[in-house]
Amino acid sequence: MQFAVTAYDYTTTETLALRMQHREAHLAGLVKSIDAGVFLSGGALLNAEGKMMGSSMHVEFENRAALDAWITEDAYTKGMVWDKIEVQQVRIFSPS
Repeated sequence: MQFAVTAYDYTTTETLALRMQHREAHLAGLVKSIDAGVFLSGGALLNAEGKMMGSSMHVEFENRAALDAWITEDAYTKGMVWDKIEVQQVRIFSPS
């Protein structure tokens, strides 16, 4: 199953610092997810000032429970960076 995940950061003054503190571990987890064929695309959401305020991802998992487990283990979840997470099942276009 393919999913679009939109994760909005907390809106406290400390959140950007927390995001930067946990960024290396978050990105390392994404590299593992790319290698496993789970992470398809994604990046940071930016506010009007161009500062990171969340994340947007396309991922593929066997089921929603597997996705939820993956989100729970992400460094941004554990580091209290992500506040509100929206998940929608999608079908990503593939030209082949």
